[in-house]
Order: sequence, then C-alpha cells, then structure tokens
Amino acid sequence: MLINIEDMAAKHNFRKLTIWNEGIELAKETYATTKIFPKSETYGLSNQMQRCAVSVPSNIAEGTAKSSDKHFLQYLETALGSAFEWETQLIISYEIGYISEETFTHLETKIQKIQGMLTRFMESLSNH
Repeated sequence: MLINIEDMAAKHNFRKLTIWNEGIELAKETYATTKIFPKSETYGLSNQMQRCAVSVPSNIAEGTAKSSDKHFLQYLETALGSAFEWETQLIISYEIGYISEETFTHLETKIQKIQGMLTRFMESLSNH
C-alpha cells in the first residue's frame, strides 16, 4: 500500500497543534529561567531541564510523522514522561533556591496544563 505523504501531513500538522505550541513556549521559558542558575549547573540541572523541555514538543512533532495513531501515541507518551521529569526538576530547582516562588508557581501551572493537554490528546487518539 502506498502512503500519500500529503495525507499524512494533513492528519496531524504539529505546527497547528496547541500542545506543540505550548511545548515551544515551555522550552523558551526554560532557557530563560535556567540562565540564572549557578554556572556549576551548566551540565547538571540546567542542561537536564533544557533537554526535557525540548523533548516535549520534539516528540509531539516526531509523532506526527508516524503512519498510525498507535505509533503517534508512543511519542506522546514520551513527551508526557518528559513533562513529568521536567516538573520534578522544577520542584528541585525551587527547593534548592534557584527559582522564586512566583516563577515556580507560574511554571508549575504551565507544565500541569501541558500534562493535562497531552493526557486528553492521548485519550482522544486511543478512542478512535
């Protein structure tokens, strides 16, 4: 069976997915936030948070290229895992005093929104 690439691209255009756009915003805010971390964290917590933040929209985008919802779901699960990992790193950053309570609350709200959106999106794909 031949697969029409245009049909696949039309199925899930990652640039039009709100969840992908939210992930991009998270990545941008992560880089801005980790700039204030101590230099000793350059290859530690800063790098780990950045990698997780980039992983969220990257996995969403990569999943859109898959030919089935089942395969797309695997990438969304990875994105969700990265979101939970990132939230844990956010908590650590706050508890060791790298970020303010205001920043923590703002970013915690953002990541929990993304986690909810990913979960609902995965449920909608599973129900097809």
